[in-house]
Amino acid sequence: MSYQEMLFTFLGGLGIFLFGIKYLGDGLQKAAGNRLREILNRFTSTPFRAVLAGIIVTGLIQSSSGTTVLAVGLVSAGFMTLKQAIGVIMGANVGTTVTAFIIGFNLSEYALPIIGTGAILLFFAKRSSLQSIGQILFGFGALFYGLKLMGGAMDPLKDLPQFNELMIRVSHHPVLGVGIGTLLTMVLQSSSATIGILQQLYMQGSVTLTAALPILFGDNIGTTITAIIACLGASIAAKRTAASHVIFNLVGAIIFTLLLGPFTQLVTLFAQSLGLNPAMQIAFAHGLFNISNLAIQFWFIAQIEFLVKKIVPGSEKNLNIRPVTLSEAVIHTSSVMAIEQAKGEIIQMGNYVLSSLKGARKYYHDNKEEWHDDVLQYEEAINQCDVELTEYLVKISTAELSPLESQEQAMLLEFTKDFERIGDHSMNIIRYVEESIALEEKQRAKDKKNKAKTTSSRQTFLLQDEDLEKLFDKVLKNIYNALQVLENDDMALAQKMLYREEEINQLVELLRKKYIRLMTKGEGRAADGVLLIDISSNLERSSDRTLHIAKYFLGNKYNFKYDTTNFQYEEAETLPLTNIVDVKN
Repeated sequence: MSYQEMLFTFLGGLGIFLFGIKYLGDGLQKAAGNRLREILNRFTSTPFRAVLAGIIVTGLIQSSSGTTVLAVGLVSAGFMTLKQAIGVIMGANVGTTVTAFIIGFNLSEYALPIIGTGAILLFFAKRSSLQSIGQILFGFGALFYGLKLMGGAMDPLKDLPQFNELMIRVSHHPVLGVGIGTLLTMVLQSSSATIGILQQLYMQGSVTLTAALPILFGDNIGTTITAIIACLGASIAAKRTAASHVIFNLVGAIIFTLLLGPFTQLVTLFAQSLGLNPAMQIAFAHGLFNISNLAIQFWFIAQIEFLVKKIVPGSEKNLNIRPVTLSEAVIHTSSVMAIEQAKGEIIQMGNYVLSSLKGARKYYHDNKEEWHDDVLQYEEAINQCDVELTEYLVKISTAELSPLESQEQAMLLEFTKDFERIGDHSMNIIRYVEESIALEEKQRAKDKKNKAKTTSSRQTFLLQDEDLEKLFDKVLKNIYNALQVLENDDMALAQKMLYREEEINQLVELLRKKYIRLMTKGEGRAADGVLLIDISSNLERSSDRTLHIAKYFLGNKYNFKYDTTNFQYEEAETLPLTNIVDVKN
């Protein structure tokens, strides 16, 4: 076999192998009902449960990096503490050993029939469950077929003097092996791929166990690169999560590199006693290494947390975001209690929405990253509430409900979507401000290049606008009042909201006319006028969403007929607005 043929066959096999792992993991995730995030979110109350959650999720998606990225996202969104995430990461390292054991069974001879069976199910099965099984089988077969190609390409290496010399050096200098394993895994972005290659080399006799184990230890360091990439530009909490992953894997590699002699003897002893084949010996060593590392460092979670807080300094803001708590058992026991539970969580979701818009307003005035990060975290929480509440309310609809309960269930479902859309409007404001900042920087660079006088900036042109400030105040007040109306059935506040909405519409129209007039006179920049119109438009739509709550409660009081199909009232425009208390505040 020529060097070119070796290289091409190896790269092709590697590509098929990586595709197989990814496709297998995706199929397993679909078969699991896509509830992996919920497992991490809910079942991490103690360090031991967090470890178990990490093992289960990693075993299902076949990727410790994927589990770590999920943990980083949950910590960043405020759904998981750093201590919980450290437990998940420890469990993920154990869960990833499943792939090595699968490879250890060496089913390469059956790879093509397995791929064929999977393809038949994928293309001809009608049921989604059978298609998921087809995807699992196809990925499973591709994994082994890729291994077979890589093994065939690497077989001539055992006769190559340079390769043999390198492996002898690794045997005498374990740190070199750790470096090779780290670098290879960082490049491939998959410790499973590196271990698969190592198993093939060990099966062919190209590598001794003493040389293979340091490379295996290095794999665990290399896999942390994905978490590091995932936390770039993220919150301090996310960066600390990634740092804890690096520390855990690095400390484990150092400990077992120092204990390489005794560890090698222990693996050899078990391999002989259990009669393990070469590939399974590497899988066993990988499992033993990760379980032992977990057993050693599990008791030092608090110390790891303390250390990463020193390494990644900064104040970690508590945004009071908590997981959604909805009991499905209540649905068929008491539909009234189930609806009240959903209502409570929608109020919590509304509070996130209120905080999100406040954060967007702060970012508009002062472009600090902390306000930007706050809005992103609230958006994550709002979206999670939307998903879980929608699923829960749909389940409530399957229970036996009275006409009134059925109407309440439909309205709560609409309120959930209203709050989710207001959260999106806050994100829109963030994006508009970012675009404005980018345009301003571009203009400044252009003016500097042309040695021209800098045009009026967004800072002087927009930030002091009193009418925009009034608009922000009134929209925030309507969201706050909507939550009060929802919680207390306050009719007076509902009437105030309708009156305030008229003021909001007038302000939006005033702002549009004002800045069209300024643009016509050539004052300021066109981009600033567009920014203001976009922001005011999103604020107006946010307020419109709150009116569903006000109109629902007023409609019940004044006996208006409610259309649950189109979510509107007949004659809603005739709601009485007389004797309204002053709403200037």
